[in-house]
Amino acid sequence: MSKENFNAKVQALQKSSNYRQPLGFGICYADVGVVSNKVLQATYPVLNWGENFGSYAIFESLRTECEILEDSAGELVFGITEAFVLKSLELFAPFIAETQENPNAHKNVAVVLELQRALQEGRIYADNGALRYRFCAIYEDVQCKSVESAYMKLLALSLGKAPLRSLMLDGIFGLLSNVAWSGNVPFELEWLRENEIALKMRGEFPAIDFVDKFPRYLMQVIPQYDNIRLLDTAKTRFGAYLGKGGYTQMPGASYVNFNAGAMGACMNEGRISSSVIVGEGSDVGGGASILGVLSGGNSDPISIGKNCLLGVNSSTGISLGDGCIVDGGIAVLAGTVFKITKEEAQKLAEINAGFEVREDGLYKGRELSGKNGVHFRQNAKTGEMIAFRSNRKIELNAALH
Repeated sequence: MSKENFNAKVQALQKSSNYRQPLGFGICYADVGVVSNKVLQATYPVLNWGENFGSYAIFESLRTECEILEDSAGELVFGITEAFVLKSLELFAPFIAETQENPNAHKNVAVVLELQRALQEGRIYADNGALRYRFCAIYEDVQCKSVESAYMKLLALSLGKAPLRSLMLDGIFGLLSNVAWSGNVPFELEWLRENEIALKMRGEFPAIDFVDKFPRYLMQVIPQYDNIRLLDTAKTRFGAYLGKGGYTQMPGASYVNFNAGAMGACMNEGRISSSVIVGEGSDVGGGASILGVLSGGNSDPISIGKNCLLGVNSSTGISLGDGCIVDGGIAVLAGTVFKITKEEAQKLAEINAGFEVREDGLYKGRELSGKNGVHFRQNAKTGEMIAFRSNRKIELNAALH
């Protein structure tokens, strides 16, 4: 087959009446549980998101050669068989030589060549007979029905291919198994219990790093920029996004949950909870907490603007605009009442359209949510919560980023 014939075949497939263009697709390696036969982890070497639809058309056309595991309006998952591998090699033949010379020239072809190697080495099937390699395509952003699609969405968020808070993740906790992780390998807790005596007597019991439904960020993602620094792998969950370079996460109280993260160069020594987005140039101080949406009754995702400073051990439960400061040790919550003098309120009105200057000077935190240039503080003498126009420019230490 020539490249011209390949392109003609792709066009014919895409014009067929049953063709569906996906949001994303890819081929993953599935860790399948021995006891439950459930997928414990799905690892995608290549994620196609809004791209490479020619490769998708070829892969999807071979579904009849495979074991269909999920087929709905929202997603397609099938287990890859020997027939799929052989026919893929035949159809992608015009691109194989280029890919062997440079695997990044055609990444989906490089995946097919790895499938060929797995076939030759007898690794297509797991010990329990399950197909190790799976194809997954997502067509609609609806609730996931498979572990494969859940992992694909989390990877799309971590790679920045899908913006934070843009994908439906409802129900993924129910899909993912709570497992013991040893390195990058998940072990079923039930299997460990059943085999504990034999494993320990042979000195083969795995060193368990943690028990969770989610892997860690660095177990699935290679940082896209050389100046991203993570000093403790346990502190960032898969599904987090770490910006366009310059992000630094110190050990200790720092943490980033899934579907949350920073949009660029940031210093993080605090907790960025689920669905929280932190703007470029901001500094989250030691032990500072930003409220998420998974617990505590908070349903409105919080955004922290650019060049903000969250002081040590502070708590922030509202969104902040650009250039805001929260002093150390205080809680800025939706119901917290802040006193703002008329003079300072007028300064805030100059940089925030629609800001109301009140005679009584009292504002609840939710009324200050998203406003730029606000400095939040507690009066040390009276204990009164106050706010005023910040006149401090927040700058990160360039040497650290």
